Amino acid sequence: MGAAPPPPPAELAVDDLLQMGRQFLEENLDEDFLELLEEADLPGGEAFFRQLQERFQSEYVVDLAELQKAARAWLPVLDAYEETAPYAVWLRARLDYLEAAEQLRRALPPPKVEPGKPPPPRPKPTALQQEKVWGQITAARPPPTSAAKLLPRLKPVFQAQGVPAELTWLAEVESSFNPNARSPAGAVGLYQLMPKTAKALGLSTWPRDERLDPEKSASAAARYLAYLHGRFKDWKLALAAYNAGEGRLQALLKNHRVKTFEAVAPYLPAETQMYVPKVEATLRKRENTSLAKLPAPAIGKPSP
Repeated sequence: MGAAPPPPPAELAVDDLLQMGRQFLEENLDEDFLELLEEADLPGGEAFFRQLQERFQSEYVVDLAELQKAARAWLPVLDAYEETAPYAVWLRARLDYLEAAEQLRRALPPPKVEPGKPPPPRPKPTALQQEKVWGQITAARPPPTSAAKLLPRLKPVFQAQGVPAELTWLAEVESSFNPNARSPAGAVGLYQLMPKTAKALGLSTWPRDERLDPEKSASAAARYLAYLHGRFKDWKLALAAYNAGEGRLQALLKNHRVKTFEAVAPYLPAETQMYVPKVEATLRKRENTSLAKLPAPAIGKPSP
């Protein structure tokens, strides 16, 4: 196996968690992306994407629903410029989150307001509500057109790393199987690897960004997933760590004294709360399986 990211500190206090959140918000928009918005004369872009990332990182899934209209308005704007088109790919792959948030908002009862007190936050959706909504969203959706061409190439890459080939479909969730996808935070490729993670997994990001190579991106993602499963002993938790960061997940599990994704989900970022059930729904639709049925990574598989 390639080099895995170094493990984070074993214990993080609440103040450490808050600092991690503040640090993310300070770093969540890549400088290159901000420069592109400025060069393309797209006023309001930085404010929208900061708000989107902040909502993704909050605990309240339903708050994302308010950004659905704005996100759809930004898509053709980003598509119109060659330089910003990869960000449109990323945003289009995440419209599902905003749609799911709207459906969950409708399903949840409004918070009860007591006279003289500030309104309480809206209740968080349950795992069953999430499962139902994501099942509905994925039910009638055909696979991305590029999946048929890429899957025969990528499934053997996952298998070579001892990771279930079904998890190749993570590329649909991350990038709609478009290797050019780029996030405002700097993640790139089919499996949306951040620069530090990619480098830790043996990929170069300059002068040629190997995250854009489907096979290399898949190999790195599979190695990282195998490492995360080895650490958390569960595919749902491994995927939560893939999305939210392993240090953040470990700290939340410890601070709330819980051991399962369902128990820790309410404390995770809104994106992660939806990310794992979206992956689950995608596997059910595409492979007629579930995360619980996937075997643990095989031991001793060679790295490419």
